[in-house]
Amino acid sequence: MARYHSSAAALKAPDRFGNEAIWGFIFVIPYVVVFAFIVVYPILYGLVLGSKPASYLKLFQDPIYLKCAWNTLVFLVVAVNLKLLMALFLSGFFYNTDRWIRWVGVIFLLPWAAPSLPSIFSIRWMFNSEWGMINNILFRLFGIDGPLWLVNPTLAFLLVILTHIWKYLPFWTLILLAGRMAIPKDHYEAASVDGATRIQVFRFITFPALKNLYITSTLLSTIWSVGDFNSVYLLTGGGPWDATHVLSTLGIRYAFSIGDIHTGVATVITALPLVIPIVVVLIRRLGRGE
Repeated sequence: MARYHSSAAALKAPDRFGNEAIWGFIFVIPYVVVFAFIVVYPILYGLVLGSKPASYLKLFQDPIYLKCAWNTLVFLVVAVNLKLLMALFLSGFFYNTDRWIRWVGVIFLLPWAAPSLPSIFSIRWMFNSEWGMINNILFRLFGIDGPLWLVNPTLAFLLVILTHIWKYLPFWTLILLAGRMAIPKDHYEAASVDGATRIQVFRFITFPALKNLYITSTLLSTIWSVGDFNSVYLLTGGGPWDATHVLSTLGIRYAFSIGDIHTGVATVITALPLVIPIVVVLIRRLGRGE
């Protein structure tokens, strides 16, 4: 009898495994279809649009492209690193549990939570050289005419970087704050007993614990910042005189303003040599559990 039951169970096991595999395949189909149409198809179609050598020849002969590529590199190096450094130290400020700091934290998160269109347009109005709020305050308080913020190429690009930092700094501060909260408090208590200073606590406890999270956040922020279209387009539109364009806004300019979709896609594809190595490094770090 025992042998009969064991043999019957052995016969039923493959059928059960087969049924589970079939149902699993059925439930996966909708996700595969959505992924294929939303992710795979747009990427492949974009690569096809940007596969014409004539588009790259036209792009590399355009003097605006060289300026745009340099702007993108400066934007990433300055904005991303300055943003993450500020987020690292601000996360220490918001780590305190005082009630007034919590209220400040709520206000601090508003730029990230607010939609880009009204928030960046408000900054554009504030720094308008003729009737903006900043220049009006300078004239009423000090009797001086403010600078031409959005007319001067250097000042305009500086405002683009500051706007990007202002918009996305709260998000990365929140990420690093979560990392700080995961550090065992026993470490800080032991350091306090040993008489460690704040700099020593940060150097030997906080930063080693946040190092991997900080590096991963920097890589991820760099990838996202390559495609930051709103900070440039809504504030300066790429001006003045096309001096503040980055790859994302120049691609939109080619595709929609000029009507050359192939060169527009090619402009964005030229950012892949920068993005792909960062993605590879990020995936490897995540695969190692860092």
